[in-house]
Amino acid sequence: MKQLTISQFVRKNILELQPYISFRDHNEFESPVLMDANESPFGEFNRYPDSTQKMLKKKIADLKELSPEQIAIGNGSDELIDLIIRIFCEPKKDAIMMMNPSFAMYAFYATINENKVIKMDLDGNFEIIKENFLKISMENRPKIFFLCSPNNPTGNSVDDIEFYLQNFDGIVVVDEAYIEFSDKKSSLELLMKYPNLIVLQTFSKAWGKAGARVGIAYASKEIINLINTVKAPYNVNSLSQDLILKSIDQIDLFQQNVENILIERAWLNNELKKLQCVTKIFPTDANFFLVEFTNADQVHQKLLANEVLTNKRAPAIPDCIRINIGTREENIKLIAVLNRV
Repeated sequence: MKQLTISQFVRKNILELQPYISFRDHNEFESPVLMDANESPFGEFNRYPDSTQKMLKKKIADLKELSPEQIAIGNGSDELIDLIIRIFCEPKKDAIMMMNPSFAMYAFYATINENKVIKMDLDGNFEIIKENFLKISMENRPKIFFLCSPNNPTGNSVDDIEFYLQNFDGIVVVDEAYIEFSDKKSSLELLMKYPNLIVLQTFSKAWGKAGARVGIAYASKEIINLINTVKAPYNVNSLSQDLILKSIDQIDLFQQNVENILIERAWLNNELKKLQCVTKIFPTDANFFLVEFTNADQVHQKLLANEVLTNKRAPAIPDCIRINIGTREENIKLIAVLNRV
């Protein structure tokens, strides 16, 4: 891989953009009288949150053994995906590349930004064909390559991520929303080696805090500065910041919940194998299964009639439904309904 300069991929107007800086959050005071932000002096949550999320970044940095300067925090990973596209992709000119099938929001935000979306079809086992990757990326020169690993909706992990980092002339985003359910190594360990790498993680899945909407981007200091320049000044509210700080302090509970989900994943896998309506269960490193049925439409309707909500992936993925792991009680109900199909 040739030596990359991150600024060569950044939109010119973004390089020239001056960030909104909260004077209060960029200075230290002992007992300030807060009369600078037109807030009410009354109320429990009357003050704006820390726009730099200093305490939360320090806590996450200690957890991941990184520097706070390598961390940006978003209103969910969705906001970070949107910001990354807006930083690097010129509207009506640049393109992103993504696996197909994969997480729909990469294409969603690229389309909003008027960027071309190049979908690289996966093989029958939902794996990347490296020759296709090299050919498509060389012919189309996309600015960003989104790698979802473990992949949503297929559940499998991407092998040999370094290959894509070494052979992509642009920004590689590895979305690890489900990494805590996998025994594969995180790409965080590659950050120092590859300046064009961004790793996304979230508190929505394994941490069980989807309602808080807190996503994290890990990258070089240069890329993190760009994200902090473009993001809204108070993008993560005080309630969410406090909730995540408390969650990190309860690491034992987090680990127990992940272990329980893995136990349920193994149980549900065994039960699904017994069903006549199931034709294939795809391997998964996530907290969900992609399951092929003899008739996905019929199965999905039967589940809906019994108020069991699943994610039908057909016709895009023929006869397939994505089913995430629930509690034992929820999983038993799922299997009971499927037994009646």
